[in-house]
Amino acid sequence: MIKDIPMIQNIWLILLGSAGGFLLSLTGLSIGWLLGTLIVTGLLSLLKPRLALIKQQKGIQPYWRHTGQCILGITLGQQVTLSVLNTFENNFLTIIFMLFLSILFALLAGLVLWRYTNTDLLTSLFATTPGGISAMPSIAEEVGASTVVVSIVQIIRIIMVVGAVPLTASYWNLGLEHAADGGAGINTTVHLSLSSGLWTIVLAASAIGGYYAGKQLKLPAPWLVGGMLGVGLVQAVISSITGKNLSVWWPHWIMVIAQILIGASIGSRLNRKMFRGAKQIVTVGLLSSLGLVMTMFLCSIGVSGMTGIPLVTCILAFAPGGVAEMATTSLTLHANSAFVVAVQVLRLVTILVLLPPMFRMLQSVNQRLRQTNV
Repeated sequence: MIKDIPMIQNIWLILLGSAGGFLLSLTGLSIGWLLGTLIVTGLLSLLKPRLALIKQQKGIQPYWRHTGQCILGITLGQQVTLSVLNTFENNFLTIIFMLFLSILFALLAGLVLWRYTNTDLLTSLFATTPGGISAMPSIAEEVGASTVVVSIVQIIRIIMVVGAVPLTASYWNLGLEHAADGGAGINTTVHLSLSSGLWTIVLAASAIGGYYAGKQLKLPAPWLVGGMLGVGLVQAVISSITGKNLSVWWPHWIMVIAQILIGASIGSRLNRKMFRGAKQIVTVGLLSSLGLVMTMFLCSIGVSGMTGIPLVTCILAFAPGGVAEMATTSLTLHANSAFVVAVQVLRLVTILVLLPPMFRMLQSVNQRLRQTNV
């Protein structure tokens, strides 16, 4: 009887998947919990062993995904600190120019993926958009794009970026020991107290308020996008008034839970039909991602030469990765993490708010054109 209760099934599948997340996290990969959970849950969904207690292919209940998205939204919103705001103000034109340039190149890569594979236009655009493995598959799932394709291409690009940047920095000896402000812009661990606990409640309430506002505005994945915008706005306003960053109790294990829930949500919906043409997708996705990464690398060299910003900082800031991945790498390489986070957060906000509606519009236009030609 217990195995017929959906919630029990969901919890059991999430726990099984989290074992894979734990194993992959031992490698030190910043998104190890998400990838490991996604892989194990996906395999269980495809093979359906009795141990997994899977009764249907619909995946786990949506509220698990929404919980993970809300946690992720709060985490990303907290990156809007005073250091980030000051960095953005001092480098406004450079950031804006590179922001739109990176998005433009990502869209071109999406068109290449759409042209040379069997994926639809909406899925191809989401797959190549540099929003990170934590955010983009979640939004793609809610708008009807293929989460498998989006996840595959996002993983390829992030592994390529995270793996190539440290090697490149070491090879060229980019003067990492002279990079300033290695830790600014990244919230450090704050112990639980009355003050930090109250600020955590304030940000959680801001995320909920952002969700309802996002739902009214028809934002994609309102728990993620709306929550992030709500938390970012409240934190920016309060920090500007008080003149210091908020001391929020937000331990690392909360983000681990978010990664597990998002990974399990994606993996639990996998089926064999989704993997048709996967070899072609991997090949084209690899080539298009390589082209995007190389283009942004060359642009970073130009920006570094014109502005005097250390090259490793420019590479990490404009690399088509995710906020968490690039922020973690910037700390490892002692780069200017404030600048890295400022650029990555601004690009992510722009991507999550503006691009999904544009993608849906392009998809509908493409469908109408195809119907007209038929």
